[in-house]
Order: sequence, then C-alpha cells, then structure tokens
Amino acid sequence: MANRRRISSWGRHGNLYWDEDGEFIQKDEEDDDDIDDDEEEDVEIRKKLEKYYEEDQVKLNCGLTMPVMGFGTYSLQNDVNETVEAVRKGIKMGYRHFDTAKIYGSEGAVGKALNEAIGSGIIDRRNIFVTSKLWGSDHHDPISALKQTLRNLGMEYVDMYLVHWPVKLRAGADYAWPKEEDFEQVEMDKTWAAMEECLKMGLCKCIGVSNFSVKKLQRLLCFAEVPPAVNQVEMHPTWRQRKLREFCREHNIHVSAYSPLGGPGNVWGSTSVVDSPIIRSIAFKHKATPAQVALGWGLSKGSSMIVKSFNEGRMKENMGALDLRLDDQDLREIDQKMEEKKIMRGECYVNDTTSPYKTIQDLWDFEI
Repeated sequence: MANRRRISSWGRHGNLYWDEDGEFIQKDEEDDDDIDDDEEEDVEIRKKLEKYYEEDQVKLNCGLTMPVMGFGTYSLQNDVNETVEAVRKGIKMGYRHFDTAKIYGSEGAVGKALNEAIGSGIIDRRNIFVTSKLWGSDHHDPISALKQTLRNLGMEYVDMYLVHWPVKLRAGADYAWPKEEDFEQVEMDKTWAAMEECLKMGLCKCIGVSNFSVKKLQRLLCFAEVPPAVNQVEMHPTWRQRKLREFCREHNIHVSAYSPLGGPGNVWGSTSVVDSPIIRSIAFKHKATPAQVALGWGLSKGSSMIVKSFNEGRMKENMGALDLRLDDQDLREIDQKMEEKKIMRGECYVNDTTSPYKTIQDLWDFEI
C-alpha cells in the first residue's frame, strides 16, 4: 500500500495525495482507508484527475484550451536523460502543458517522455498541450522545420507553433548566439504565410509568436489572415508588460509568460524577483513561497506561466501557485512599488552592421 500525504494548500481541488512514486491520488474526505491499486481503480483515478486539470486552463482564439501552468524544458546543459526524467515527473505531478523549441534541443526528450506516458495509458494525447517554436534559421521554410520538429517529438501535430523571435537568420545558423554574418532581413509576411500554411496542413492546431512588441504585433495583424493565438514573452513582477497585456487583451491574443520568476539559474537570469522584500513579505503573509507569489501575480493578470525547474521540490512548489489568491493590496504593492527592469534583453540579435536591429530599442520598438 502506498504512503500518502495531504497537500493542504491545494484544498479547493479536493483531497490530493502524493503516492510513494510522486503521483497524484485523490480520495473522498471520509475515506481514510488505503486505496487498492487495481486496474479499475487506476482508470477512475485518472478520470478524476482529468476533471481536476480542466479547471486551470485558458480558452485561446484558435478554439483550443491551454493549461495555464506550462512546463518549460530549456536547459543550458541539455542533458537528454535529465530532461526525459523531469518530464516524466512533471506528468505525474499534473503538468499537462509542455514547452519546447528546436533551439532548446529538448524536442526529442519531451517526445520520448510524453509518448511513453501516452502509450502506457497514463495520459491521453488530447489532454496534453505541446508548444514548440520556429528558429530564425528556418524562416525560409517553416513547413519543413515543423515537420522535423514533429519527427523529433514523434507526434503528428503540435498544439502551438510559435515564431521564436522576430529575427531571420541564414539557413544553417542553428545556434542560440548568432554570428554577425548570420543575419538576414526579416520578411514576416512570408514567414507568417508559411505558418498559416502549417495550420491548414494540420501540422499544428494554433500559431503564435514570441518576443513580439506591440508595434510588431500591429504590423503582423495588418497582413495576417489568422491572428496569433499567443505572444510568449518575458513577464514577471519586475517586468510587468502592462502596455503589451492591454494591447493583447484588446485583440484577443493570450500573453504567456516565460521566465515568470526572473530566470534564476539561467546565465542571463536574476534572483531579483524571488529575493524582493515586497514579494517575500507577501509570501509570509499568505504562508506561501516567493516563487508562488510571483506566479500568482502573473496568473492574476490572466497570463499562463511557463515555469522551468527540473528540481522535484520546486516543480511541486510551482504547481501550488494555482491555489494562491493574492488580494488587491498585494497586487497594488507589486504593481505600484516594484521597480521594473527587463532581464532577457536579446543583445545577441543586435549589431550595427548586419542585423536589422541596430540598437536594443530597435529590437523592442522603444518599449523597454
């Protein structure tokens, strides 16, 4: 019989327990007896869990629903076995939205873990949401790029395909830090037309963008037949994206936050969010953690969170943010008193010779 402990901070979802393997178990309040691990009961547990996960999703303009807590898979080390194991644990903990990209090098590992879970009946493909991204060197042929992504994942489609950056690179520049000779002029009208073709071909269910300013979204909407469903951007309590969020709300584009904790642990990241005295004070008030407060702030703005940690404890902690409810005073403290500073600035996409973006302000259209 499995040993279980109650996760009291998730009370609104019923009685949830971790078994000895780290997987959710749910049972009635009055039933204190151990649950037999027979096949029929496993099916019933999965049904209950699927109902549980439906509560924390957002409806996109493409018609799909997307879980608001996404599991990011970027890792500087890019250890395949570590990523596979992290995704396996994420599945057991209840993550159903998995974010990858060609440039992360994690598509194969994500696909391996997800297909294992699908094949064993732990999850159904219809109940997971997979996002990947078009790298700059593939703007010449997004259809072929997405087909390769699907081969890497071992899947017939992705739920969301994003233009990773508004940057076009020469074919073969498949690395994160472009060289001076790699840059080409951006032709977003042609790139987006190919993204729309991916959609028509059934290679993806939705298309969107990442790292787009308001001005770049305005330009895109001038020629797009299909508007982007998502704009995935850096967003956290010290980079709140108010102007962008307002524009996206007006145009029914969902804002998804990467680095919602400020990217601690990344070479470019910062601990300024989780170390903020304001965030820590609010966490103390709610008997929560600073990470949960930062995520709770983002969720309160209607955004989804792409969290990235392969540490089991922090993976569970991040999920706990779904039950934190910040009050108006908490939100005012963050929105009015915390200084703003963008952390991921994208300097590697700027140069005064070959890049279309000669300065940082060119890249972000004076929105930072």
